[in-house]
Amino acid sequence: MKGGVGKTTLAVSLAHAAATRSCRRTLLWDLDAQGGATWILGAPGKSLAARAREVIERDIDPAERIVQTAVPRLDLLGADASLRGLDALFAELERKKRLRRLLDTLAERYDRIILDCPPGLGPTSEQVIRGVSLILVPVIPSTLSLRAAGEVRDYLHLNHKGKPPLLPLFNMVDKRRALHRATLAEQPDWPAIPMASAVERMADEHASVLAYAPRSAASRAIADLWVTVERQLTRQED
Repeated sequence: MKGGVGKTTLAVSLAHAAATRSCRRTLLWDLDAQGGATWILGAPGKSLAARAREVIERDIDPAERIVQTAVPRLDLLGADASLRGLDALFAELERKKRLRRLLDTLAERYDRIILDCPPGLGPTSEQVIRGVSLILVPVIPSTLSLRAAGEVRDYLHLNHKGKPPLLPLFNMVDKRRALHRATLAEQPDWPAIPMASAVERMADEHASVLAYAPRSAASRAIADLWVTVERQLTRQED
């Protein structure tokens, strides 16, 4: 629902975990015009996704824009500024399952596809809801963030019969803060990823925190989160 909650760093690290810990053929698709995931995983200074919207428009085969990353089994479908009008583009296309069809095609090549999505509920999120098997909603521990996660759940129940499954989680947790501790106590079963300077270095390291700080508390929490995600996806597949 909102920016600044660590969606990109979480998406990159979960994709890394899928590829390295589960040995899955993994694609990270960056749908955010800011291109944070593209910057982290791509080669600095290298154009990875000029006119990324052409993939959505079906003017170009997605395979032509996919690049290998430095992580074995992890590929990237990058973003660029052309995605700034993604909501308007999906609205113009008037095809409610465009993204789903693209994902079905990509699924012939990949075991896991992780989307790094822009914030908000609009035409893009509608496309995502129709196309994915699981939605993760990272929130910073606060009353307003809990409310935002509740709005996503209510929206799914009202418009999509509660599907796909929703996995809310706390991100950027600072247990020194009384508000964070109190909010975690309200939802003790939610996964919680601690705030860490190691995570903030991802843009400089051009890698997931799991790659260069695997023993950090954040890396351990993300690895545990991936186990939860993988188990849920495997149950759905069975």
